[in-house]
Amino acid sequence: MCLELMCMCLLGLHVDNLLSETCFLQPFANVTGSLNDHGVCQCSVYLPDPVFPVQKVEMLEITAQVLSEKFDRELTKVSQYTKAIEMYEQKIQNLTIKVEHMESTSVSYMELDFQLLKLEISEMERLVTQLKSTLVGSNVIVEQLYVEIKNLTLMVNDLESLDKNNILAIHREIVALQNRLKECEKHRNQTTKPSYFPPGSCGHGGIVNISQPYVVQLNWKGFSFKYGSWGRDYSLRTPQKDLYWIAPLNTDGRLLEYYRLHNSYDDLLLLKNARELKIPYGYGEGSGTTVYNNFMYYNIYNSREIGKLDLNTNTLTVRKTLPNAAYGNRFSYAGVGWQDMDFAVDESGLWVIYSTEDNTGNIMISKLNETTLDVLHTWNTRQYKPSISNAFIICGVLYATRPVNTRKEEIFYTYDTNTEQEGKISIIMDKMLETIQSINYNPSDQVLYVYSDGYLVKYDLIFQPVLH
Repeated sequence: MCLELMCMCLLGLHVDNLLSETCFLQPFANVTGSLNDHGVCQCSVYLPDPVFPVQKVEMLEITAQVLSEKFDRELTKVSQYTKAIEMYEQKIQNLTIKVEHMESTSVSYMELDFQLLKLEISEMERLVTQLKSTLVGSNVIVEQLYVEIKNLTLMVNDLESLDKNNILAIHREIVALQNRLKECEKHRNQTTKPSYFPPGSCGHGGIVNISQPYVVQLNWKGFSFKYGSWGRDYSLRTPQKDLYWIAPLNTDGRLLEYYRLHNSYDDLLLLKNARELKIPYGYGEGSGTTVYNNFMYYNIYNSREIGKLDLNTNTLTVRKTLPNAAYGNRFSYAGVGWQDMDFAVDESGLWVIYSTEDNTGNIMISKLNETTLDVLHTWNTRQYKPSISNAFIICGVLYATRPVNTRKEEIFYTYDTNTEQEGKISIIMDKMLETIQSINYNPSDQVLYVYSDGYLVKYDLIFQPVLH
């Protein structure tokens, strides 16, 4: 019986209950059998550990995965370090070239040059120090980089100390100053007179300078009448005859109601022989008024119409709409209200400076027929009208001004209607008062007539010769 059981176990058969003749499908090394009191055969079987170590295998798999990820990270770091080292090597080569150039050349470098060089080196030193801290153990390439950077620092410090006072640069500056002093000495007794251009002539290259302001007087209505315009008639019919006009606005800074005429500059200064007249039906609006050939041109109140007033009879002879012109204080000058239309006179005749909605507030310049007030031609600019303080025209070139501060104005922008080209200039106008309300140019004396916070002010213009 026991022998039979042993055979069964050796064959790998299944027997229930190890103590009651149980065998497993596992090989075994030894089997012993005995009979009990009832004659039943009992077998004792010694088997190895029958349980498969699943948990151990899983732990080994996890450990292998972690090690694989660490290996990948370290491999990536090595690649990054390699690229960083190549970059540092290139930077060191570039810096070395710079330092060698500074050593070999006779050019004197400013302190800023040394500071920039030091900054580059210190940045590299910081990066290499970080690289060293991330590496475990010693790395010969990184150590070599660190030493080279330290050597560069020493070289730059030595170079800087050699030219601590920037001796060569100072020497060159002294030589330049000596040459300039010689030129001043040479020309100290020579006075250069500005070029002369006959009245009405356009044979010049535009404004090159402007005189100090000359305050003529306060307008006849008083200090409260801060807004207005004034000037001298440019008459081609009677060029020998003087006619000065003053057109202050009411205290609201909008309505033009009264104006005065003087037949000479002396009469104006002495406030005598004045003709004080009232604008007939329609009145005027804003400080954009001008006078040409004994006619006054102005924007008719609360409209986009132009008025032409005969100064001999004080009658409105022509009234014409300026097509699409903005009005009602829509696009006036900066700091000056109700000047949507600004009339100007130059050597060639009558102009109007304005804006339209279609042109989004940029300056438009139209040449007018002074007889019919028809628009002959129009030019569009890219200069926003409300961003400038005023404008005038000389020889077909528009000049725009802007405030610098309360005591200075700058002529900064030009538009040449002859070439349709815009330009930038910088000519500073000194001001006696803060705000310029209007500027009128007169070709007969080449003077700007400026109305500033109620005062009548004059500026002489200096033109440059035509540049070839």
